[in-house]
Amino acid sequence: MVKESSTNNLNRLSVLAKCPVTFTLEKIGGRWKPLIIWQLKEGKMRYSELRKALPAISEKMLIQQLKELETDEIVIREARPVVPPFVEYSLSTKGNEIRPILGAMAEWGIRNQ
Repeated sequence: MVKESSTNNLNRLSVLAKCPVTFTLEKIGGRWKPLIIWQLKEGKMRYSELRKALPAISEKMLIQQLKELETDEIVIREARPVVPPFVEYSLSTKGNEIRPILGAMAEWGIRNQ
């Protein structure tokens, strides 16, 4: 829980409003979000496929990160009411706009690793 009126939170909100780079990193930054987006760049994936593609992520963390990406309209979640559950994830229009950014980051990382 974040105290809404804390100085730290007010400073964070101020920076988010003024700096587009910080805003972008807030939405797609961290250890797992870029990897999830990278996995989805080729198309739809079922939840189980994402788990296999990212074996180091815990189930709790994957679910949390997918929910955040869905809330930020970067990922689309499609659930079908069948047994067993059928859930697919794909990139939204916003998510597809991130692909070149991650590609450029990958190229930079290869050159400078």
